[in-house]
Amino acid sequence: MNADSDSTRTTTSRAKGTRPAKRNRTGSDQNGGGQNRRVELDRRRWPRHVGTAVGAAILIGVFWLARPNWVAEMRLWKAVGDAAYVLLLAALAVGPISKLFPWTRGWLRWRRQIGIWFALTASLHAVLILNGWARWSLRRFLGYEFIPQLGREARIEPGFGLANLIGSVALLLALVLAATSSDRALRRLGRPSWMWLHRLTQAVLLLSLLHGGYFLFIHYTESFHKAPLALDWFRIPFLVAGLSVIALEVVVFARSTGRRTPVETR
Repeated sequence: MNADSDSTRTTTSRAKGTRPAKRNRTGSDQNGGGQNRRVELDRRRWPRHVGTAVGAAILIGVFWLARPNWVAEMRLWKAVGDAAYVLLLAALAVGPISKLFPWTRGWLRWRRQIGIWFALTASLHAVLILNGWARWSLRRFLGYEFIPQLGREARIEPGFGLANLIGSVALLLALVLAATSSDRALRRLGRPSWMWLHRLTQAVLLLSLLHGGYFLFIHYTESFHKAPLALDWFRIPFLVAGLSVIALEVVVFARSTGRRTPVETR
């Protein structure tokens, strides 16, 4: 805003008998200063979005290279799903780690971008499965396949459809959280409502553990109608990493509870 418009606004306000807009130390009014601050914050966020997107792509590449003997299609959607899971753990771990180790508090500014890219990567994982394996069929997504011996469709794996539904709920919650991961959403919802909503990240983690755990520890194991595949090397890291994040949150919660001064009773 230029000087002419400032002087015009001041003259007009005096003529109407109202106070001129308050100015901060730099000489700009508070509204303009707030707007400039938001623009500056947006400019700082974009490099973090780019950095997180590059990190997600690197994770997908690492998981792709880690399974050279898998069928290409399955190899791709598994790599994308595992990368999304790592992003989820990173977004959740930043908070507890910053409380246990204050020198890491600068990492908190990355949490929003990591959470958003987790939701985007998880969405890509879902689209790849729907397009490549389920072929946009709800029945296939729920575990029904055509069995030539029976001449009709039948459910092959009892837990398959349930695991996919659990993953779908986790993805839906993640998209809601990503859509409200902005200062505008915080202002509109109010801090208490916004904080309550974003506590659902713990539910997303638990649902993701159930979804991924089924495929890692149950689905791709020996059954009466198929030979087992080679065990996925990510089984134990998947479980240990997820439980470690939960343990971090429990430790931080226990510490914060222990520091509270009990209310005196009469």
